[in-house]
Amino acid sequence: MYRQVLVHEDDRDLQLILWREDESMPIETLRLNTLTYGTASASYLSTRCLWQVGEECTDETIKTIIQRDFFVDDLITGSDDELTLRYIQTAISQALNSACFKLRKYKSNLPTIFDNSFISVQENLALSESSSTLGIGWSPSSDCIHFPIKFPHNTNTVTKRTIMSDAFKIFDPLGILSPCIIKPKMILQELWILKLDWDQPVPHDVKTEWYDFINNLKFISEIQIPRRVLCDSPIAIEVHSFSDASQRAYGACIYIKSIDCNNVATVNLLCSKSKVAPLKPVTIPRLELCAALLAAKLCKSVLDSIRYVPSRSIFWCDSSVVLGWLNSNPAKLKTFVANRVVETLETSKSSSWRYVPTDMNPADLISRGVNANKLQNMSLWWSGPAYLGHDETHWPVLNPTKLHEELPEIKQNIKTKHLPNIYAGPAAILKPVIKIENYSKINKLKGTLGYINRFIYNSKNPKNKLTGRLSIEEINNSFTHLCKIAQKQSFTAEYNSLRTNKILNPKSKILPLSPLIDKNNLIRVGGRINASNYSYDKKHPILLDSSHHLTRLIFEHEHIRNMHAGPQLLLATVREYVWPLNGRRLARRTVYRCVRCRRIQGKTLIPKMGDLPAPRINPDFPFLSVGLDFAGPFLILNRKGRGAKLIKCYLCVFVCLRYKCLHLEAVSDLSKDAFIMTLRRFISRRGKPIEIYCDNGRNFVAAARELSTFLQNNKEPLFDFATQETIKFIFSPTYAPHFGGIWEAGVKSAKHHIKRVIGNAHLTFEEISTLFAQVEAILNSRPLCPLSCSPDDLLSLSPGHFLIGRPLTALPSPALQDHNQNTLQRYARVEQLRQHFWQRWQKEYISELQQRTKWRTNAVQLDVGDLVLLQEDHVPPMAWRLGRVLRLFPGPDGISRVADISTTRGCVRRPLIRICPLPSAQDLQG
Repeated sequence: MYRQVLVHEDDRDLQLILWREDESMPIETLRLNTLTYGTASASYLSTRCLWQVGEECTDETIKTIIQRDFFVDDLITGSDDELTLRYIQTAISQALNSACFKLRKYKSNLPTIFDNSFISVQENLALSESSSTLGIGWSPSSDCIHFPIKFPHNTNTVTKRTIMSDAFKIFDPLGILSPCIIKPKMILQELWILKLDWDQPVPHDVKTEWYDFINNLKFISEIQIPRRVLCDSPIAIEVHSFSDASQRAYGACIYIKSIDCNNVATVNLLCSKSKVAPLKPVTIPRLELCAALLAAKLCKSVLDSIRYVPSRSIFWCDSSVVLGWLNSNPAKLKTFVANRVVETLETSKSSSWRYVPTDMNPADLISRGVNANKLQNMSLWWSGPAYLGHDETHWPVLNPTKLHEELPEIKQNIKTKHLPNIYAGPAAILKPVIKIENYSKINKLKGTLGYINRFIYNSKNPKNKLTGRLSIEEINNSFTHLCKIAQKQSFTAEYNSLRTNKILNPKSKILPLSPLIDKNNLIRVGGRINASNYSYDKKHPILLDSSHHLTRLIFEHEHIRNMHAGPQLLLATVREYVWPLNGRRLARRTVYRCVRCRRIQGKTLIPKMGDLPAPRINPDFPFLSVGLDFAGPFLILNRKGRGAKLIKCYLCVFVCLRYKCLHLEAVSDLSKDAFIMTLRRFISRRGKPIEIYCDNGRNFVAAARELSTFLQNNKEPLFDFATQETIKFIFSPTYAPHFGGIWEAGVKSAKHHIKRVIGNAHLTFEEISTLFAQVEAILNSRPLCPLSCSPDDLLSLSPGHFLIGRPLTALPSPALQDHNQNTLQRYARVEQLRQHFWQRWQKEYISELQQRTKWRTNAVQLDVGDLVLLQEDHVPPMAWRLGRVLRLFPGPDGISRVADISTTRGCVRRPLIRICPLPSAQDLQG
């Protein structure tokens, strides 16, 4: 492997060799151009080159295998199916061959993998041959792991040197043999305690124990361990970690539980780790805690190494003391225990720890040690306790009362002796050394007060100064004093009454909570759950007022710490140690004021629906007031026959604002001239409109400017049958609140129909124009208002009646409105009903427009300077642009529905229904 890596030419002079074949010959200077075995950097440089080969791979799977499955020059990898394995074999070989790292000596438990042209006979090792990596043997035929051990010879002289030399010949990186390997470790520790020299004979009892160990080593070589730890096609995978300790050693072991589709569980040992107990005497609970920490660290290493994500990780311990420590406040524990509890909970959750009886704990085998002749048949070690194969209801459970029994290693005196009172002067005058209102974060506030108190203490005790970071005790005391400040400011009368053992005022707002004073002079909730098994802070939380700034900081801190919890969860979390008066209201306000939560919700403003303008309700001819927009593009053919090319065309939609009539025109492009020609075609068939509502499209603005200039400079009419009165273009999004309903019904319906009909069909311009006309007829035949409940009402009012006086598919007929119904034939009666639709528009359709179907009340109004988010389609709320309101445009009813927003990209005009308000400065300060 080393010889395949070239050394940089500037560094090759560091690898010079003086050489000659015979003494009579002159000395030659040879220079090594590749990495040389034995140099300090060779191992790293070759491994780094191999890693770089993986880094340059485009396939992430191959990259991961090259970078993570190599041990020096040995590749150990695999797959669940043969096709994937063959692909890995080919891809990795090609990638490594490109860098002169040729793989050879293949070995696999799949015989057909050798049926490959690029694997030579010399590189194909027999299936039955075993291989060894890191001292672990593997038999491909049986797919089992074994340990090829060279047995030490029994000699009459046994010394510390021979014991250490022979013990380290058994290399077990996975810890599969930990119950056996721990025995020589215990022997060596005993020899260190005896302070024997390296070559001094060991005592007779130690020699006997050592001989007993080496005589049983032959049973280790007989152990065959299945390589696979998972079942076929698992649907759920769990990681179970066990820990235990004794006076001489402690350890942890990891088991993988996999469940298949038939709900059959398979449990197998994955790895373990063992350590001997320190020479300094340590209590059993402390050693159990060290074992729990070892289990947490080992589990984290396993989770970082495996390439599947287990559904959950569970930790098992047979010490109720350790479980009690893990479920208590580390601040109340002594330093040794507190540090290890905190470190354990950094990689595991306290809720993940469970109790296992000692006789069911496989880690107990590590802490006591087991002879090799017994290990092979111990199902507890290889498959874990039997209850893991059953449902969770069969798992052992610890009595909850044992967790709350008196625990060791608890600080006897929690009070602080060096922190002075934070009030200066008499108790009746509140003069705190810190102003809580000046801080926006609770951690910053506690830290600042902690350093203030430390400065005061160091000033009074110059010979015993405190240095370094703040301890947990100092931070907790800072919080206690902050709560005391808040209580004296919020409950002044109640605080003085409780301090002097007086009865509270019957009208006091804290009386229902049965308040009491604790040893730190804090008001706590007396409550009614004193007989429960909860912690002291849960049963008697600190009482605070929700209107105080400190309470708001606590809520904001817990809201963020609990991943932006909702009001209910936030209140429940705070009540674990603090009881806020009117806390539910403060929880809702905290969530409401959170900018991140508001951004995720992405709720826009909904102003009250505006009054309908005159063009919507006054009767007149169709298409006098028109809404205009473009849709598309649509791909069409430039001509028929071979060699035709796909080009774009667009749809111009004209909507009558009175009767919802539609006129569709095919447009060749988005230019000004194309739009003017489209407008000419529309006017030629529908008549010239008085006003056109549209957006600020460049083609619309340019066309309006050109038409206006033309009419001013030319006395001839623009159209043969039109007057010289110009068309009024209204370029503003203010039409949306009034015309949004018919706009959506017109434009969206047209787009939906056309896209559904066209699909992938490639039409010509003439064919798509015909299609637009047919879609126009369909949309102009839709009902304008709901049908009546009468069975005699056969037809509905549609936009087509206002265009041609009848449905678009009806034949011409004489006027029958004034004829007597009894003298008409059956067909004529139906025709008479159709002609009455003209009169029904004012009686029924206008009445339907009277009520506000949505946006019936006015939402929160914006003010100039407010911070808002601009809603954008197909973009998540967290990516919406921020802006500030520059100008509002109130309507005739005084309600603003459009605003100018200043953003980093300039000023934009948006309707309020696409604007999401954020908490104002008053909200954040309040």
